[in-house]
Amino acid sequence: MTDRAIIDWPAWTDSPPGRYVLDWEQTQLDRVVSDVFGYHALQLGLPQLDALRENRMPCRGLVLDAASGASAPYTFPRGLAAHAGTRRGAAQGAAQAGPTGLPAPAGRSAVWCDLLDLPFEAQSVDLIVMPHTLEFTSDPHRLLREAERVLMPEGQLIILGFNSLSLWGARQSVGKVTGKPFVPAAVDLIAFTRLKDWIKLLGFDLERGRFGCYRPPLASDQWLARYGFMEAAGDRWWPIFGATYMIKAIKRVRGMRLVGPLKVKKPVLAPGLAPAATPNTRNHTQ
Repeated sequence: MTDRAIIDWPAWTDSPPGRYVLDWEQTQLDRVVSDVFGYHALQLGLPQLDALRENRMPCRGLVLDAASGASAPYTFPRGLAAHAGTRRGAAQGAAQAGPTGLPAPAGRSAVWCDLLDLPFEAQSVDLIVMPHTLEFTSDPHRLLREAERVLMPEGQLIILGFNSLSLWGARQSVGKVTGKPFVPAAVDLIAFTRLKDWIKLLGFDLERGRFGCYRPPLASDQWLARYGFMEAAGDRWWPIFGATYMIKAIKRVRGMRLVGPLKVKKPVLAPGLAPAATPNTRNHTQ
């Protein structure tokens, strides 16, 4: 595996460690998104992973950024902007096809735009999946704020990323110093604990989190297969040290909520007591 294969995401996904990670992530996403319902679902970046394959929403789309290493090369017809709504007229230009590349999955629409300025109306999307998207953006906080803006109340956000507190994270740190990173990422890997704090500050409730890929960071199928026993052992003994993680969060909007017309009951007065009869002393004296 060449240095470019390590740095370039499309090439890295064809390598043994890339296929190992994507197989685990595809399995988790197929299980999680199948029971998320609504009308609009978005996948931000990483077209090599079909995050919405098992989802049954009528409008499913892939949002790609030409500046992101995890987006190109890919091409789609226009379509999603007409369903999800527009914002400041940006969606018309964003829906143009991007660079030629892989064929489009069936039943998908796409938008080419800046991920930091999504061309969708506020509270218009039911589900957003971000597979390693935060690791390729120049401003992870702003991307999370954009996701929070377009999500509907009770909408769901699914984030996948590399775990910095793992063997893969340690090798990545050493590789960046030596100029040979092991996994592709434009920014430093984001720790699971830090990401939890970020989404809580935006008003999300963490519903579930899961780690996976416990085998050492090796570059060949043969050596990865030899350490297959570490999958079951990692799930039981050191779950927080998996190479990858998946977070599922729900957007909460706290405040007053109308529950229907308020019926005011009139207070029921206690029955009045008749005054006690007082004797007429003048009549009694006669």
